[in-house]
Amino acid sequence: MNSWIEKQRNILDFTLSCLWRRKGKNLTFVIVYTFIVFLLASVMFLTDALKHEAAFVLKDAPELVVQRTLAGRHELIPAAYIRSLSAIRGVAAVKPRLWGYYFYSSLKANYTVMVPDGFGHKEGNILIGRGIARTHDIHKGDSMWFARSDGSAANFTIAGLLPTESELISSDLILMGESDFRRLFGMPEGYATDLTLTVRNPKELTTIATKIVEILPDTRPIIRDEILRTYEAIFNWRQGIMVAILFGALLAFAILAWEKASGLSADEKKEIGILKAIGWETSDVILVRFWEGVVLSLTAFVAGVLLAYLHVFFSSAVLFEPILKGWSVLYPKFRLTPFVSIYQVTTLFFLTVIPYTVATIVPSWKAAIIDPDSQMR
Repeated sequence: MNSWIEKQRNILDFTLSCLWRRKGKNLTFVIVYTFIVFLLASVMFLTDALKHEAAFVLKDAPELVVQRTLAGRHELIPAAYIRSLSAIRGVAAVKPRLWGYYFYSSLKANYTVMVPDGFGHKEGNILIGRGIARTHDIHKGDSMWFARSDGSAANFTIAGLLPTESELISSDLILMGESDFRRLFGMPEGYATDLTLTVRNPKELTTIATKIVEILPDTRPIIRDEILRTYEAIFNWRQGIMVAILFGALLAFAILAWEKASGLSADEKKEIGILKAIGWETSDVILVRFWEGVVLSLTAFVAGVLLAYLHVFFSSAVLFEPILKGWSVLYPKFRLTPFVSIYQVTTLFFLTVIPYTVATIVPSWKAAIIDPDSQMR
């Protein structure tokens, strides 16, 4: 037992000495290796964190939204539809929603304007998102001008700013009362932007959506899960674009890693010949090369994953956010909630560490089975 431990210690010491003798070459390789792992991990962490954030935001969204369509486009829905929808078995409540988009021509930006339930401020007062406040450099108590649908001017007083915690969805949001909303957009009484439904049994959502189309053929029901799947598809598509952009770098690194792992230099072959000549077994030689690959690949993997974690969750992924988050005039400032799954790390490990480590074994075995004299010559 003591001899086996001593043997393993000698193998480890020799592995470290080999790494140190070629420290310049190994350090350069580890830096490139770490950078590639960092890029892949950043894309994976950011995409999954955005999916997680979207699911968290949508958990309080309406279970079912009903919109009226005309010529294939979203149209105002009559409040009279509420009676027909409420009569469907399984529907617990139906509420109208008032929301729309206001194009601010001076900034070339679209604001989302909405009437929330229980808006507790008097007429002429609004709440705005922090992205709007930063862009206009305005604060609570200041005024903000809008052009109504008839061309007249409307002056609103800012009663407050929306919370920082909700900036992911409220950066370009304006909340106001129903009367102000209808005057601003010229929306007639008895109409709403869409209707939201609450159902008693979530398993019946698909059945209820089918009944809605049968009763009101000019409507389009949208289930919350469909919205979530759309967000996931968008983020997956953007992740694919990011990986495609990085494909050239990944391919170059794959060639570099394969050449380093599978090709032995003359000095390395001579080193293996000397080891065989002094009594080392083939398994010992292979073990040395294996541990060299493990040390290099694990060092790069751990460093790359840690740097990616800091990049995504502490610097808001400054390198990739325009691609994966999207472009906007009013860009929200928010910090993603740290979310890393075992599946992510395991997938990345098998994509980056395992192939390189395995590739180091075969050439070492081929060199170790050759006669030591020919190797040293």
